[in-house]
Amino acid sequence: MKTDSIMAAPMAPYQADITSRRIVLPVPYLVFLGDARSEAELKTAFGLRDWASENCLGQHRMESYVPDIGLPDMSFSAAHQAGARSLLIGLATDGGKLPEHWWPCLREAVNSGLSIVSGMHDSLDSVPGLSDLAKTKGCSLIDIRHWQPTLTVGTGQRRPGKRLLTVGTDCAIGKKYTALAITRAMKARAQAATFRATGQTGIMLAGSGVPIDSIISDFVSGAAEALSPANAADHWDIIEGQGALCHPAYAAVSLGLLHGSQPDRIVVCHQHGRKTLDGFPDYPVPSLAEAIEINLTMAKLTNPQVSCAGISLNTSAMAPRDRQDLLDLTSEQHGVPCFDPMISSLDALLDFIL
Repeated sequence: MKTDSIMAAPMAPYQADITSRRIVLPVPYLVFLGDARSEAELKTAFGLRDWASENCLGQHRMESYVPDIGLPDMSFSAAHQAGARSLLIGLATDGGKLPEHWWPCLREAVNSGLSIVSGMHDSLDSVPGLSDLAKTKGCSLIDIRHWQPTLTVGTGQRRPGKRLLTVGTDCAIGKKYTALAITRAMKARAQAATFRATGQTGIMLAGSGVPIDSIISDFVSGAAEALSPANAADHWDIIEGQGALCHPAYAAVSLGLLHGSQPDRIVVCHQHGRKTLDGFPDYPVPSLAEAIEINLTMAKLTNPQVSCAGISLNTSAMAPRDRQDLLDLTSEQHGVPCFDPMISSLDALLDFIL
């Protein structure tokens, strides 16, 4: 998915550092699925498949049990011969580690002529011998998360332009998909809008952004301010949310992003039927009412006029009639448009926002 670069009002140097940086990745990709055991681990792979399918040539699975994302299975050499230019790591591991048992695969991929694109916290240079091999083969090692822009702490100062932030009841619940869908719908109406990526997959899609979970905690709100700088009064920044305020592990990054974004509107994302936080079975998923309340309460610190504009539900497992009944009921209960970003029209949401 391509996003437009909108000229902003004059910015401090640290702000230009983020918004002017562009990343060009070697395409097409062979998407590496590793030894993932669940679709939840493959959110990067699904994100690239769903939003940049033209850049995805095939998939590589280390084991037969790995979920299929619907791309042709390919070896590294076959993918390179078919035109692939890079191996893109399409899964997330706990803590963003590059497991040692992946190392031979990564070396084999480079030896076959593929560059590697990674969104992991571990750098590709940490894999013994990989950097030297890449130099010999003329391949690139691209670490999406390993970029530390020059930042200041958040100022809390209001700035012109409009901002919408996607928030959620849990992680891996549709915040990126929702932000992308809203950006696309706004542009279809000729509304000035820019998708602002805050995670590795979003950055891979947009070619710009900041890996917000890799920023030192004191500077997260400052990074969010720089990512969505002063702009024209009718321009919307659609900011990809991260984590969840009710999450025991990732609430901190969510709060910093919320304060720095200073959203005029939030859209709350939720997966229908999810009872406990993914990977945290002792923690129940908060209700939509609880999620709306806590996000608005925290957001009002830097924007007292913030409001909830809608609810985004992942209803992919539901029958069409049941889905629409649920969307209508949820909208009635909370008084805002409710939609599935991959299935529903977003007209009601945009009418509500604009």
